[in-house]
Amino acid sequence: MTSKASLAHRCSNAMMTLNTLSVVFYFVGNYVSHRAASAGGEPREFPVQMQLPFNATKSPIFEVIVLGSFLHVWETAVVIAMLNSLILSLVLHVSGQIDIMCQDLREISATRKSHPSVTKSLIARHQRIISLSSNIDKFFSFVAMIQFLWNTLVICTIGFMIVISLGTDMDGKSGILIQSIFPYLAVTLEAFVFCFAGEYLSTKSRSIGDAAYETLWYDLSIKEYRILLLVIVRSQKRLTITAGNVMDLTLEGFTSVMKASASYVSVLHAMY
Repeated sequence: MTSKASLAHRCSNAMMTLNTLSVVFYFVGNYVSHRAASAGGEPREFPVQMQLPFNATKSPIFEVIVLGSFLHVWETAVVIAMLNSLILSLVLHVSGQIDIMCQDLREISATRKSHPSVTKSLIARHQRIISLSSNIDKFFSFVAMIQFLWNTLVICTIGFMIVISLGTDMDGKSGILIQSIFPYLAVTLEAFVFCFAGEYLSTKSRSIGDAAYETLWYDLSIKEYRILLLVIVRSQKRLTITAGNVMDLTLEGFTSVMKASASYVSVLHAMY
């Protein structure tokens, strides 16, 4: 569990850092693009489109509004990273509990004499793991579906901007690339985290059946190895996270998102 907690901590820091960098580079790229445009005499524009009832293009009002919008976008990006970190941490916690159960299953024949009710405790632990996994799916299923659809659209849009900026010699090309690359990586990582969490949970849940199968069942009583047989049968129904109870989140689903986004980018590029 300590190693799982350390891994969750490192992954959370990585996601928050990447989202923060995406916000910083978005505003830096916007500044570079508008600086190139302002050289031609165009008025200053805000990084985030907004309408104000007063003239906000003069200093220091312009700088204050830009700073406020930066803090708002950065806060939103950090909250999204925290949400992704939460689901990943919960899945890693469940996987740690599954590892403990698998270890207990491998040692069940050696501990049977000192703990007669060890098989009952394993059944109770298995039920708690199933219940926790079900609650994770219940609370994150709708969020995962929204993220799944939204990330497909955003990846497609940002990828289209990158392709267009690479194929033209327009002013502010470098600014658009700076704006697009890090947000593209951040959004792709969000989709990957959800799909990886579902795939990892499914893989770990199947290991319970393997550990029960490898148990020295011939050292157990008839009643106890029948209980192990029920554990094996139940573990065939894998634990997973779904997107709105429509589809399971797996790495195959992540590749489908990337393929669909690439297809949409190619269609938009052909129509542009």
